[in-house]
Amino acid sequence: MAYEINPYALKITLVAGADLSTHQYKFVKLNSSGQAILVAALTDRPIGVLQNAPTSGQEAEVTVMGGTKLITGTGGLVDGSIVGTSAAGLGVIKAPGTDTTHYILGTAINDTAVNEYATVFINCASAARAA
Repeated sequence: MAYEINPYALKITLVAGADLSTHQYKFVKLNSSGQAILVAALTDRPIGVLQNAPTSGQEAEVTVMGGTKLITGTGGLVDGSIVGTSAAGLGVIKAPGTDTTHYILGTAINDTAVNEYATVFINCASAARAA
């Protein structure tokens, strides 16, 4: 079962630059206007994980660093695995040295299958490539 670890999470509020109402617990990035939009490519650098479900122009609550729920993508996640984003903002396993153009964003806390809620500890504030 996924859970959040919130006491010390770093969260920010941004304007939603698109309808994000169906993208809660997915990775979001900043658009050129500094608004939150869904990640659209494997090489995008996310700002964090969306915590609510705003429509365009509403406040988007984003966890930048700390424990959070995250919806998993292809293959799910394994406890202790390195987490990055899919092209759809889902949490996927990344392999350093292989996924060198992708960002490492955190660590999985529990095992999950595809399209399940995982618990992850993320740090998008200082994300680095998986070199």
